[in-house]
Amino acid sequence: MDNDRLKNRLETISNEIDQTIVEIEKLRNKTITITNPTSLEQFEKKVAKATDKLAGLITAKTIQESLESKEVRQRSSELLNSLPKKMESQGFRDVEIVPSRGEPVIITVRYYTRKKTIRMKRNRSNKGLYPGLFILHIIDHLTPGLCAEMCLMATIVGSYNEACQVMNDRGVKIDAKKLSEITRRFANRAEMAKRDSNVFKTETLAGCSVVISTDGGRIRIRKKKRGCKTKKGRNRYSTKWKEPKLMIIYTVNEQGEKESSFLPIIEGTMKGPEAVFGVIKFYLLRLEITKASKILFVADGARWIWNRVPDLARSLGAPLDRFYSLVDFYHAVEHLAKVSELRKGWKKAEKKKWLKKHRRLLLSGKVKDVVNSICSICRGRNSKKLRTEKDYFVRNQKRMQYDLISGLGLPIGSGAMESAIRRVVNLRLKGAATYWLEKTAESMLLLRSYYKSGRWNTLKRIIYSGTYSQVG
Repeated sequence: MDNDRLKNRLETISNEIDQTIVEIEKLRNKTITITNPTSLEQFEKKVAKATDKLAGLITAKTIQESLESKEVRQRSSELLNSLPKKMESQGFRDVEIVPSRGEPVIITVRYYTRKKTIRMKRNRSNKGLYPGLFILHIIDHLTPGLCAEMCLMATIVGSYNEACQVMNDRGVKIDAKKLSEITRRFANRAEMAKRDSNVFKTETLAGCSVVISTDGGRIRIRKKKRGCKTKKGRNRYSTKWKEPKLMIIYTVNEQGEKESSFLPIIEGTMKGPEAVFGVIKFYLLRLEITKASKILFVADGARWIWNRVPDLARSLGAPLDRFYSLVDFYHAVEHLAKVSELRKGWKKAEKKKWLKKHRRLLLSGKVKDVVNSICSICRGRNSKKLRTEKDYFVRNQKRMQYDLISGLGLPIGSGAMESAIRRVVNLRLKGAATYWLEKTAESMLLLRSYYKSGRWNTLKRIIYSGTYSQVG
């Protein structure tokens, strides 16, 4: 009975393939004269629709045959045996899937549910599993290629609505809410698979000059308020600012320029300082950071960063003679500019001269001279604010060895981090009247980070290498 059902499904798909080939042949043999760009565009769409339909049907036929192959059947059994709850077969079900090209197609798949208990019979809630589809990463009724394409589009463009419009123009009908769910689940699978992935074993930082940095951005998080709804029946919500944390790891050459041979690693999180330092440690250990020739941690003067850097260095086992900490030079210059502006009684030319002089002192590593100079002008109405600026330089004095760092061929600024914040966070997650659920923002941070670092294909390999722990 089951074999007859599978045979009928394959025959149906094969017949549809033959019909589509006939349609394409008619289109190929038909004499058409194109006289204007509109008719050319219409003809191209007609050809693309026919060939896409053929591609989708051939894909469906191959999937159907593969599901009954010895290898997929064996892996499906391993998956079912690995689950904590026993599963029982419910026979075959017809499932609609959407391939990356063509129209949705129907395939016949084995379906399993948890073994029913008395409690489950009362509840009637018994979600099942298609192990064959899971093995092939056909999730949310989408082939892996189409799922990745949809998530990529949601990651690139300015909103989910825009992404839906692009996909709809391509012939894939989807709404913003569904696309958001698919994107979030795609990112969640990547996060789970990343823990056990061996993708980064092919890369190493051995012998490299490595730069590490972290910083925070700003986005609005939407949280539901308790209480009555609005007159229109909508939930009330708050939109407070929250700071996503971002990190970057990259390598530089002897001139301190970013190397193209090693794609940077960027990743973000909404979970705070400890989480982002955990992410940094995760990647550095897998990339053999202890074998690097030089390691530089550069960032602005935020205390949440520098309070955790020493512990990071110790946990990595990084040699202290090759690990350097540096406050971004250009942030330090901004604080010098604040000092010059706070000094009352100086003309514009005097302020400019003072800033230029102390910028040179800072660049040459003479931080003590800068501190003494600020102390000498800490008087008057702005003395309290001047002392705050002085404390900044005193606190970070050991991290302002710009002469030493530049002499080692390492960058003295965190421009790469600032650029990452702008490209990953500001251009997608931050905007007027843009509010995110925290879990959705977390997912988008991961996807944007991998895309903007040029590692989208790496992200797909991580997901495809996922283990059975991703079920559910």
